Amino acid sequence: MSVIEVREEAGVALVTLNRPKANNALNRELSEAIIASFAELAVSESVRAIVLTGAGRVFCAGVDLKALTDEPELLSSGLGLGPQSPIQLALDRCPQPIIGAINGAAVTGGFELALACDFLFASEHARFADTHARVGILPGWGLSQKLSRLIGINRAREMSLTGNFVDAHRAEAWGLVNRVCAADDLLSEALASAAQIAEADPKAVFALKSLMNDGAKESLGDALDMEGDRGNAFAKSVDYSQMGARLAALRQRAAKQ
Repeated sequence: MSVIEVREEAGVALVTLNRPKANNALNRELSEAIIASFAELAVSESVRAIVLTGAGRVFCAGVDLKALTDEPELLSSGLGLGPQSPIQLALDRCPQPIIGAINGAAVTGGFELALACDFLFASEHARFADTHARVGILPGWGLSQKLSRLIGINRAREMSLTGNFVDAHRAEAWGLVNRVCAADDLLSEALASAAQIAEADPKAVFALKSLMNDGAKESLGDALDMEGDRGNAFAKSVDYSQMGARLAALRQRAAKQ
């Protein structure tokens, strides 16, 4: 049985972490499969959006502590820490938007994996916890910086310093997840959102994702300069003869909503 499953349909790839008996905990095999799968998706000419979820009742329980005990160098030589971590780079380098469909608990490294997605839908059964301090390690995939930017520094401090779980509805209220779904509807809603992304112009989608994600790392002034520079460059590549048909399609779509 593969530790990760990838299914593609109509421009959308569904990626499923598939170690349910181990709560989809990250050992070397699963980590390398994530890296390989997202590297392959990143260069796909047919995939325009990605949904990431977990098999079973848990999204991802973080780094497999048994594997870490057996292989103490796993974090340094296998998973890696920091912005150059292979897992972080694999998701960061994906031009396609990644929607996290958080089906259950997302804990510590699993929480960081969720935060590597572009936005999150959560099952009513989803829960989030940062237990780095309780385990006795520090985050290395961006949690200490991303979480505070999403939910505010005080809430982030509370989550990380206590290690307490936050349920799906509170996560939605705090701005951590975009939508809470009934458990049976989670995948269909995430896939429907991905399908809407896949309908848009892929060149513009990929450029807009990159612009927003890169701009989030800069000051507002620098980010606005970046937008201007990239917007001007992109405008020179647009085929404006296609705009009429696109605007007509937009009017039809708006009329149905």
